[in-house]
Amino acid sequence: MAPSLVLAGARVVLPSGTVADGRVIVDGTRIAATAPDGTPVVDVSGHWLVPGFVDLHNHGGGGASFTSGTVDEVLRGIRTHRLHGTTTLVASTVTGDMDFLARRAGQLSELAEQGEIAGIHFEGPFISPCRKGAHSQELLRDPEPAEVRKLVDAARGQARMVTLATELPGGIDSVRLLVEHGVIAAVGHTDATYEQTAEAIDAGATVATHLFNAMPALGHRAPGPIAALLEDERVTVELINDGTHLHPAALELAFRHAGPQRVAFITDAMDAAGFGDGRYMLGPLEVEVSDGVARLVEGGSIAGSTLTLDRAFQRAVTVDRLPVEHAVAALSANPARLLGMYDRIGSLEPGKDADLVLLDADFGLKGVMRRGEWVVEPQLP
Repeated sequence: MAPSLVLAGARVVLPSGTVADGRVIVDGTRIAATAPDGTPVVDVSGHWLVPGFVDLHNHGGGGASFTSGTVDEVLRGIRTHRLHGTTTLVASTVTGDMDFLARRAGQLSELAEQGEIAGIHFEGPFISPCRKGAHSQELLRDPEPAEVRKLVDAARGQARMVTLATELPGGIDSVRLLVEHGVIAAVGHTDATYEQTAEAIDAGATVATHLFNAMPALGHRAPGPIAALLEDERVTVELINDGTHLHPAALELAFRHAGPQRVAFITDAMDAAGFGDGRYMLGPLEVEVSDGVARLVEGGSIAGSTLTLDRAFQRAVTVDRLPVEHAVAALSANPARLLGMYDRIGSLEPGKDADLVLLDADFGLKGVMRRGEWVVEPQLP
């Protein structure tokens, strides 16, 4: 059993706002409303307490790939991100042969059933060759419903999201199929028009996969998918806040038009996250990571990121000057709601899992707790 304790004196970010000199009571694996007499009190004055981070879109870390790594390697990647505050993670795959992806889905579903990951996100192969990014063009295919269904079935109820270029043949029908099976349909790696994107949203698509990246730029005569995704209140927009994928003005534009309740920060991390520069494989493609930026060796396209969510949080509040409450929404509450898990995670409320991140006054990570157990135990005076 995880120990019971009271974390006292921090600025605690709650759904209702930030409480100065607040406290969070941990009782076993859950947050509690009251503490029994004699519960140890840990003084965390001068710090921030925020909910554990939730990453909807993550391909690996710690030198491990969620698409191709062994079970031990995948667990190492998961732990790498936990050390950076991500207490809930959806494992993303990249484009591959359909039979391989189906087998991979079966393997990852076991980790989801064990509670190590929150499910599987299939990014590819149902994407546009015009906007493929770091995906193998030879393995791309149209999103025919039968093909999409094959991957959903292989995931044994653990498929959480599928990214589609919904303008391709079968795209709209596949969106409807995903909705019927309780899987999030995400618009991404797409060459769709504004009108085609609006049709996909009406069919049930609710996520923009890394908005701005791998889609046509916003145009004044042909506004494309970005305008449709930003303006529709049914859509949550993913943003990669690493300083490479987005200019700060693009991030501000997204927050201004979508609002803080419709933005989810993601990592889109690949193997090098938390590991270092060097050569890596992203699916069948070779990637060079230099100064923390991942690009394909052939062609130079950005190939995911080396981001961790603690850095995304710190950048959001120190560089982008977002209110802390907005950053918490983007990193915790919004993705938790999207996953249908807000009753358990995403905020520091009694009855929820004791998933939390302790940050210092400069928003540097000092402690991580997952389900009442310290992943990173704070070193306090």
